[in-house]
Amino acid sequence: MTHHLLLPYAAASAPECQAVLAQLSLPNLRALLPLLSEQPADRGDDHRLSPPHEQALARALGLPATDGQIPWAAAQSDDPATPQAWFSLCHYQVGMDQVTLLPGAQLGLAANDSRALFDAFEPLCAEDGLRLRWDSPTEWHASGEPLRALVCASLDRVSGRSVDAWLADSPANPAGARLLKRLQSEAQMLFYTHPVHDARTARGLLPVNGFWVHGAGALGGPLASGEAPQMPDTLRQPALRGDWAAWQAAWVEIDRQHIAALLAAAQRGEAVTLTLCGERHARCWTSTPAGSLARLGRSLRRLLAAPAVGGILKDL
Repeated sequence: MTHHLLLPYAAASAPECQAVLAQLSLPNLRALLPLLSEQPADRGDDHRLSPPHEQALARALGLPATDGQIPWAAAQSDDPATPQAWFSLCHYQVGMDQVTLLPGAQLGLAANDSRALFDAFEPLCAEDGLRLRWDSPTEWHASGEPLRALVCASLDRVSGRSVDAWLADSPANPAGARLLKRLQSEAQMLFYTHPVHDARTARGLLPVNGFWVHGAGALGGPLASGEAPQMPDTLRQPALRGDWAAWQAAWVEIDRQHIAALLAAAQRGEAVTLTLCGERHARCWTSTPAGSLARLGRSLRRLLAAPAVGGILKDL
């Protein structure tokens, strides 16, 4: 068994996050890295539709990791050959020169309000050959042929950002892309006139005025068996909110718990893997079981040449 820890948002591109990196004290991470060998990095940029942590997780699970076409919804279903996707409820905030998406996780949407919107919207989807299933207040599951081969940006990519930068073409399924765009427009009009809109506005809450499609597609064959890594979510939410003080505190806690456990396993000679993901790159380090003397010699050699942790995180 390999101990695999995958950390989304181990760093972010925001200048405020980059400034915090120099202040991070992560003693267990500093002690762990010299024990491991770095593998070839997955290097990209801030504009890929699928962030590095989603591509790294897809590879670990044996899923296709094509940018913008990771079929997350199908992979989590009992019928992965059927095209599927997630419809994530959100609030589109209209500014002077851009439309910004605020994800449902930040809206405090009650289950009964979500179900009321679902009941109103589901018949429209059925008319166009899409089966809609209510899974949670902010996540609805869709299935049907129009969702095949869609290219769509991850919700993590667009959260808190201008929508225009993340609207992708789907050359293999332009009709499906047009259908989804129309449904998004119809949802906006339907939700605006729905009693839930007025009720939330009266309580000073942001209304739900649309949804974002992501994780679309189907699996063409059996899913390759892959072991899911441990993937704490505690860095992700502060990063998406831009709360860098909370992000820094979460990193310190991850170092104290998860990294410390990985370090202990590596020191026992067990196989460990650490994948650190930012918004551009994913970097991975691994170890293999070895004798104690070999591990000690390897550690001493690498410790002398090991870069500072802050420098490593800046290169994510």
